[in-house]
Amino acid sequence: MSDETTPFLTQEAYDRLAAELEHLSTTGREEIAKRIEAAREEGDLRENGGYHAAKDEQGKQEMRIRQLTAMLKDAKISEAPEADGVVRPGTVITAIIFGDEEKFLLGSREIAGGTDLDVYSEQSPLGTAINGMKVGEKGSYQAPNGKSIPVEIVAVETFTG
Repeated sequence: MSDETTPFLTQEAYDRLAAELEHLSTTGREEIAKRIEAAREEGDLRENGGYHAAKDEQGKQEMRIRQLTAMLKDAKISEAPEADGVVRPGTVITAIIFGDEEKFLLGSREIAGGTDLDVYSEQSPLGTAINGMKVGEKGSYQAPNGKSIPVEIVAVETFTG
């Protein structure tokens, strides 16, 4: 994968996600299998809400396992990029959007972990529009409804997690 599409993760985020994957792949699968079996023993599966809920949860869990496996396989593990005034994935951006100052992380929710920052993907319309912009630059991006939304980069900071 190229550096532009390779997910960036800090070591802390990588370790946290690897632990989640290990749990889901082992204990998580065992727990959901037991719940499905217990619900199956209740009888008629067509009207068994517990069985269907457990099967739905199993599907979501397997999807998360696939997502984590792919992410961790392709991840570029490094420190957050040093802020040099240029918007990059893994930096904290302060921007004026619709006249309001907003502070957010450009990257993935997986990087943000337990922070309370909003996160925008670099593939989102906003992320695509501002990636590579410098402090003081103005631009715009197109919202899903077709409106052009103005944005001005006020600050770019190093993400400290």
